[in-house]
Amino acid sequence: MKVIILNGPMGVGKTSVGKYIADTNAGTAFIDGDWCLDLHPFVGNRETKTMAIDNILHMISNYRKCSFCQMIVLVWLMDDEWVRQSIIDGISSMELEIKYVTLMCDKEELIRRWKKDDKCEWRTDEWLKVSLKSLPQFMNQESVISTTGISIPEIAEMIIR
Repeated sequence: MKVIILNGPMGVGKTSVGKYIADTNAGTAFIDGDWCLDLHPFVGNRETKTMAIDNILHMISNYRKCSFCQMIVLVWLMDDEWVRQSIIDGISSMELEIKYVTLMCDKEELIRRWKKDDKCEWRTDEWLKVSLKSLPQFMNQESVISTTGISIPEIAEMIIR
């Protein structure tokens, strides 16, 4: 079974691409890491991220046991190396194939997508500044795919191949 991990800054399109992959590949489970850390108010510290990692790995383990599940797509902003490595190590210990991808886009594209998204409660000017500031950090990660000017189906195809 393959697990596709999509990482990248807020607003880059991880959820849109991940849902597209799940919707177009039968037997694919979709996990949004934000669901596994849905505290109100939001607290993103080591304790809560550790809990989220445990929740994510538990879900992956359960999908692994399901005969209908052929692939898993995990989308989550993993801006701490220890978080990313914990997820990868946990999935590796389950002996599952991992395809790790960091999605990126340029500053103008991120702003355009951000302003267009009226459904996500995180799409505030304050969080946009945080996301823009994080762009250089994600550019240095492995397996970066630039999504600037590329459609969701094209991005999904690049990931699946």
